[in-house]
Amino acid sequence: MDEKFIRRFESFRNSLDSLAEAKQRDLSDSFVLSGTSAKFSITFDLAWKVMKDILVQYYAITGFVTGSPREVLRESFQANLITGDEWMDMLKVRNQLAHDYDGVIVKEHCGTIVHVYIDKLYDFRKNVEKLLKE
Repeated sequence: MDEKFIRRFESFRNSLDSLAEAKQRDLSDSFVLSGTSAKFSITFDLAWKVMKDILVQYYAITGFVTGSPREVLRESFQANLITGDEWMDMLKVRNQLAHDYDGVIVKEHCGTIVHVYIDKLYDFRKNVEKLLKE
């Protein structure tokens, strides 16, 4: 893997660890909700970009039409980098959060982000770390 991938993966790891701090925070606090929303969006974006790097550099899969997050998630699922329907749900939530001007959407999804999505992101991180050791 190239240097750009290594930097991006390290950024993903750091962002995920920072997002995981939400598990110890008061999720009724608006500042915590705002931070969780922002950090989730950043972490998710880094995750799918790391997936794309792996698909292109490790698996030599280059048949993306647009290279959109949805396409990358589908290819990553087929390559067993990720599992579960939660990834498409995460994409939907990330897209909704971009238009959450009054905090309603993050309140609706924060519990799922903290109790489900963070674990899925850590599962992906473990898969990448295992891949890098090969």
